[in-house]
Amino acid sequence: MRGVLDIPEELIEVQQRVADGLVQVEHIFTTQLRSDLIAVDAMCEHVERYRGKMLRPSLVMLCGAASSAGIETGRSHAIAGAVCEMVHMATLVHDDVLDEAEIRRRGETLNQLRGNEMAVILGDYLIASAYELCSSLDSPIPSRIVGNASAVMCTGELLQLHNRDNLSLDETTYFEILERKTAALIGASCELGALCSLGFTQQDHPTTVALRTYGQRLGVAFQIQDDVLDLTGTEEVVGKSVGKDLEKGKLTYPLIHHLANAEPEQRGRSLEMITAAASGTEHTSEELARAIRSTGSIEAAQAKAESLVAQAKTSIEGIEGSPARAMLMVLADAVVQRTH
Repeated sequence: MRGVLDIPEELIEVQQRVADGLVQVEHIFTTQLRSDLIAVDAMCEHVERYRGKMLRPSLVMLCGAASSAGIETGRSHAIAGAVCEMVHMATLVHDDVLDEAEIRRRGETLNQLRGNEMAVILGDYLIASAYELCSSLDSPIPSRIVGNASAVMCTGELLQLHNRDNLSLDETTYFEILERKTAALIGASCELGALCSLGFTQQDHPTTVALRTYGQRLGVAFQIQDDVLDLTGTEEVVGKSVGKDLEKGKLTYPLIHHLANAEPEQRGRSLEMITAAASGTEHTSEELARAIRSTGSIEAAQAKAESLVAQAKTSIEGIEGSPARAMLMVLADAVVQRTH
């Protein structure tokens, strides 16, 4: 995960192999999006700046290497990584529209610069380009996996929108949203990496299943940490607009835990502050942050993320030991230690 991992010396070689693979991913990504229209190219170049951690293509590379010890990742892994990154990029563009976000990767969002209409259609262009690229692989199975993950992500977004301003949102529904909206694509990235090494018919192979499970657990942990950063981070450190969950009436794990554990008087005041933040009528972020901390809700969210990371790591313990598997373990820990 670029810019986040602290790599042990014994894993430097596998890190370099992943870095080399990511260079190929970026080349494929840029080439695939190239248009015969200057205006379209300019917008694509802008959203390419959104690339940060490159988590999904990194997982494709690492899971590919972990699936077949001694076998280098190849062009199919790079294509799959570029596909996953394109779909992810499309969700960022669309999310910025839904959240009315102004900052992404410390720069202005496309919707802020060019308007919602441009941003929505460019997101669609990214998704269409991803499917076209995916069809270049030697099997229809990767396209089915990406298509299914994309559909599941959409249902997660719809479920979240359905529960906007629902101040009684429960943990079960919250985790259903995360498993669909975030974990689906991360799990698919791990699965595709395995299949590019094992063969596209090996979806039920124990290694494929283990890596897919790893990705799904990691994806939920990643989103919980994002939710914590949205409440506790600053725009300068996180690199994107923060406080958007509250503004859009989205309850996240720290808030759900806080409301469930606060004393009645504090719960009532917190509900008032959440409602005020969503309506934009009152600036209460500091007071609400103190309230959330008073019930240990930030720590509870981080503990939940750490538990999911532990589950992710356990799921791949049965895979043959290799530097790539060791790197997956390191990456899992980095997900909950990051500040951006």
